[in-house]
Amino acid sequence: MYLKKQVMKKSFLLFICCCILTPFFLMAGEQKEKKPKKEKPEIRKGWTFGILPSVAYDADKGFQYGVLANVYNFGDGSIYPEYFHSFYVEAAYTTKRSGLFRFAYDSKYLIPNHRLKIDLSYLPDALCDFYGFNGYQTVYNAEWCKKKYDGYLSRAFYKSQRDLLRVAVDMDGHIGNNWYWNAGIGMLGYQIGSVNLDMINRNKKPENMLPYMDGLYEKYVKWGILSEAEANGGWHPYLRGGITFDNRDRQQNTHKGMNAEFFWTYNAAFGQDKAYNNLMFNASFRHFVPVYKDRIVFAYRLGAQMTVAGTSPFYLNNYYNNLFIQRVLYEGLGGGNTVRGVLRNRITAPGYAFANVEFRFIVAQFHVKKERFAIGLNPFVDAGMVLQSYRLDKRTVINNIQQNDPTFNLNELDHYIVFGDDAQVYRPHISGGLGLKFMMNDNFVLSVDWAGPFNKRDNDGLANIYVKMGYMF
Repeated sequence: MYLKKQVMKKSFLLFICCCILTPFFLMAGEQKEKKPKKEKPEIRKGWTFGILPSVAYDADKGFQYGVLANVYNFGDGSIYPEYFHSFYVEAAYTTKRSGLFRFAYDSKYLIPNHRLKIDLSYLPDALCDFYGFNGYQTVYNAEWCKKKYDGYLSRAFYKSQRDLLRVAVDMDGHIGNNWYWNAGIGMLGYQIGSVNLDMINRNKKPENMLPYMDGLYEKYVKWGILSEAEANGGWHPYLRGGITFDNRDRQQNTHKGMNAEFFWTYNAAFGQDKAYNNLMFNASFRHFVPVYKDRIVFAYRLGAQMTVAGTSPFYLNNYYNNLFIQRVLYEGLGGGNTVRGVLRNRITAPGYAFANVEFRFIVAQFHVKKERFAIGLNPFVDAGMVLQSYRLDKRTVINNIQQNDPTFNLNELDHYIVFGDDAQVYRPHISGGLGLKFMMNDNFVLSVDWAGPFNKRDNDGLANIYVKMGYMF
């Protein structure tokens, strides 16, 4: 087993090394040529305001409908495509009963020489994905949650209810050259529980109602894998600090440069066992290499999140920490923000790493009045793996089942959890796909990504489409 783990880890590290070395080979092979004269781009000035329907699709959350508004202040245009102030408001809901109510403010000029970002979000989710712990150690049985299979039980079998209230204030300041310090303060409030089947079944025909039964979340509670202290959520004020290197040419639609982040987050726990106070470490490295002018860019991101002290409740392990929140929620690992094509929250563990690699092709550029538009294509490969795992002891789990779930057939335990050498806890989860991007003024990016996993144990089916705002990184 030890040998298998080492081989898997080395394979993943080799994959990351290839990601790091590839752009250097690309740059080495570039030939110098005279740069043609570029047409001076149209510069935006003053305030711009846009209100749009918040229409999106996520394979994990369903079809999203609502409204969003974004206000930019470009000032005198001297820093375009960067902006002086940005205000963003969105209210939306999805067909899989996931809500989104958010206000965000971003500015580099409200406080001179500092960037300030404020985020206020309420994110209710009546059918939040819960696939157990340690990735492949938890068996995913697609036939239990999809009606097309004979073994169908309930589409809510791998679900729980999760409501998240988030308040975040982040700031950075310039140290020198391309180095910055980062600091943040905020609050994450989680309410976790069983799916409210009365609400889900309301006004449904009898044949469409979900049965009242224990899903995986309820079984984990009964089996003692989820402790009582974390099973229902909690309040976690946090403090964050770190350091960043950033020489990118622009924040959005980056053409060249690097961004490296190293930061620590201390999460306190209100109303919970003091053991759930914890310290997390995050490292992220993003690199953008121009291959052909600004038409082809090779981009990749490497990231890791580790629990270095204390115990992190499972729902915080599913929250990928970020210095500046751009997308609504970064969940790790799996889903449209980390490993596309793999089920959302498929890989839940105290520590993990991931990589995203893609080519960004601009296939068309044009103007409509004063607005600049572009269309892009992005083939990509994503990967993620567990670095710190939960310790699931078979004897302890069996004892808890005998005490708290006596009707459960112990001979079927391997349908839920794999123990021993076959658990494959450290095996990488890999996916690939293609993205389509619609860009306006280098800041507004509508992203449509399709992705599929390389292993059916990560997602059964290929209809994994994500329609979101902005590039994933």
